[in-house]
Formats: sequence, C-alpha cells, structure tokens
Amino acid sequence: MAFQVEGAYQGRGITKSDSGGETSKFLPSLYFDPPFEDIALEEFEELAIDRLRVLKGIEAAKLSGKRENELTDAVFTLLKQHMQEDTAEATRRKDAISHFVLRLAYCQTDELRRWFIQHECDLFRQKFRIISEDEKVSLLEKCHLPCTKLKQDRFKALEENLLAVYHSQQSERITKEELWMESKFFQVPFETVPELVAMRKVYVENGMVFLKASQLTALLVGHFRAQLSKCLILTARKWDEFAAEEQQRLAPLVDSLNKRYLGPDYDNGVQRGGLDAQVTVQDLPSLATESFPLCMSHLYHRLKANHHLKHGGRMQLGLFLKGIGLNLQDALAFWKAEFAPKYDAEQFEKKFAYNIRHNYGKEGNRRDYTPYSCMKIITSTPGNDDYHGCPYRHKSENDLRSMLQVLSLDSQKIGSILDKVKNKHFQLACQETFEGVHGCACMTGINHPNQYFDESRRVRSEQKQEGSPSTPVQKGDASRPTQKTHTTPA
Repeated sequence: MAFQVEGAYQGRGITKSDSGGETSKFLPSLYFDPPFEDIALEEFEELAIDRLRVLKGIEAAKLSGKRENELTDAVFTLLKQHMQEDTAEATRRKDAISHFVLRLAYCQTDELRRWFIQHECDLFRQKFRIISEDEKVSLLEKCHLPCTKLKQDRFKALEENLLAVYHSQQSERITKEELWMESKFFQVPFETVPELVAMRKVYVENGMVFLKASQLTALLVGHFRAQLSKCLILTARKWDEFAAEEQQRLAPLVDSLNKRYLGPDYDNGVQRGGLDAQVTVQDLPSLATESFPLCMSHLYHRLKANHHLKHGGRMQLGLFLKGIGLNLQDALAFWKAEFAPKYDAEQFEKKFAYNIRHNYGKEGNRRDYTPYSCMKIITSTPGNDDYHGCPYRHKSENDLRSMLQVLSLDSQKIGSILDKVKNKHFQLACQETFEGVHGCACMTGINHPNQYFDESRRVRSEQKQEGSPSTPVQKGDASRPTQKTHTTPA
C-alpha cells in the first residue's frame, strides 16, 4: 500500500548529531511532512506496535516515579530495544512512519488524542534534551518561532536581572561574565513558555521572556504539542472518509492499534510469574475480597446477587477467571451454580455452556481467548443495565465513591482517586486503589486486571511471610452503597 509521508525522515529536522554514539540515531523530529512510499501491511503494523511499546514504556516509567535523568535513560533504553535499526537512516524512517501510523490510530477521540499527544511530547522532550545547543537552535529556526538570540549589548543591559534569576535556582555562585560564557540567551514572547513563567524560572520584561539555551525545551515542546494537536484534528476528519474505503483492509488494523495490550496474555494462568497457576471454585470468595480489581469484584458480586450477567459481563469476568487459573471444568461448575436459581441444568447447557467452552478454545474455531486488558475494558461501551466495563470510566461519581468506601479507604484517599478519574486517568485511579487496599506502593502501574490480581497475590504472600498486617478490606459487595462514613485524619 502507498502511505503518504514524504520527507519525514530527511531534511525537516536534525540530520546528524555532534554528540555521536548510538543516541544520534534518535534525533528529535517535528514531523512536518507525512512519508510517501509503498509499505506492506505487516510492516505497517509492526512499526506501529514497536512505537506503541515505546510510548507505553514511557507511561510506565513516569508512573513509577523516575527522576528526569532516570527517565531519559529509560526512554533511550526503550528506543534501542524497539526502534533502533542497523543504520541511522533506517531508524529515522521507522521513527517517521510509526509516528504517522499512530496518528491514524489515536486521532479518533479526545481521550485518545490526549494520551498520544502527552506521550509523544514526553518522547520529543527526552530526544531534545540530549542534543547540543547548536542543534537546538537549528531546530528552533526551522519552526520559525518568534525567538531572537540575545546580543551581548542587550545581555549587558539585563545581566543583573538574569544573574538574579540564575542564583535563585542554583546554589553555585557565578559572575556575569561566566553566565554569558555558559549559555546563549534568547528572547521570546511570554505566552510561548507559560510553564517557565508560572514557575518563575525566567526573567520577564515588557511581555518578553529571556531564556537560556537549555530552557528552549519548553518552547519547542509547547510548539510541538500545539502542532500535533492541530494535525490530529485534521487527520480525524480525513480518516472517517478514508476508513469507509478501507474497511476491509486497513481500517480494522488501525482501529485495533489503540486497544492493543502489549504485555503477557494471562492465558489460563500460564504466565503468572511463579504464582499458583491453579485456582478452584472454593478459592473464589476469598480471592474476590482480597485480590480482584474493582472491575472484576463488581461483576463477581453482581453475579452473586442477581444470578445472571449479560454477555459482556460474562465475557469480561469469565476470561479474567480463566486468566487467574480457573480451569474449564471448574468454570462450568462455577457458572452453573451461580445461574442455578434461574436456569436448570438443561437451560444452562443450551444457553451458556457452549460459550464457556468456546472461550477455553474447546468449541468452534478452537481459538483460545485471552483476558481483557484495561484498555479494552476502558474503551468498551456498556449499556445502562450492564455491569461490565471500567468502574472508574463508566460509573457515576456517587456510585464509584460508594464502591470505594466499601474497600475501607479513607476519605482523603477516595478524594485523590476521584480527582484522577475527573482528569481521565482511569488506570492511575485503579493503581491508587490498589495502593490504598494493600498498604504499599505499586511500582509497575496497572495495565491489566490479571496483572492487578497477580501483583495483589504477590503482595499478600509477602505480607503473610513477614507477619505484617495488610490493609483491611471490607468484606462484601464493593458495588453496593454503604452508609459508612470516613473522616480525614487530622
């Protein structure tokens, strides 16, 4: 297929690095122009997935609380693992094509655009950090931003104020001459670097901000963010028309990219890091209380209360139970027992047993289905009478608050979780719930309900061995409202 992106990896950015070394293959690009070449669908998908691994890796690194230098190291490790080719030219080609492919996948909703922009900006920032001052200035000039290099006579007029700003941020004392020798200075309109102005890291005079070359990152990242945001809107408008023409070939592939989970499949408990691979029906009540994520404990308790779940709920919970190690025989016994008040054995066999066996790869095309990832659950669209989906994404604030209160979380923790939900950080909200329930940090982030479960079992096991009490969990249905109130400790 032909994919329009001419010149994306030639000319419209830095083409060589003074610093040399392997990092010179990963130079910042502003992606002014889309590539134009024939590319097989298989490579189209592979390049996109490799870049997606980098962006999701950046997200995980930030969630783990890495410092800036540690984050830079993590980003370039990811780039070397997933984006590096034999030559710098081939690496830049991969960088350009993969970026534009993911534009197609992440242009379609505000939520997807927000995620893509944030992590592409993080990647751009880290690439920009490692290039030389001359390369930064060169890239700046290509953007035609309102930025003027400060001449020495103008610096002389401002040197007292510039030095005062420098000393307010650095413990090391230097002279005016050393400040001039240390860095080039630039003059830009204050509205182009709102972050630096808000943090009082720059000197402002008559609507102009005076930057050191090392502070140009904020200016370029802001420009990159604004341009990428505009381009994604334009891409979304064109994609709707193009997708209709490509609905048999390209459109399904592109639509699937933003839902890809790139971690372990959690297929029937076989990739569970040494944890017990077998779970029985008798284990489920205690496991649901101790270690199910909210999306699964909600389904489990609704099933217990109603003795029925719609298809979406059965799929979400059933595949999760398969992933934690519930075998087919026990799965059939579990669902049959839960449906028993409403369906006799013959009705169960006709209505439900086939689908359960199908999920385990024993019927139909023998495909062995894997549990749903967080992204698949978050992007699902449950109806009003459905119980599946992500509680952080799909429940009202009042319902979610009630569910969290049942977990014995204090009001301060619940407030923090709800703040993350309001900002659409649903997986961060789930991670904070994990930390509140288990009384310890979750350094890996939460990307999959089965990952939540495995991490919970690991923590519970360690706490049991150490004899340290785990945070108490309210036994019962985390989906029911509770009258219990909590006050923030003084």
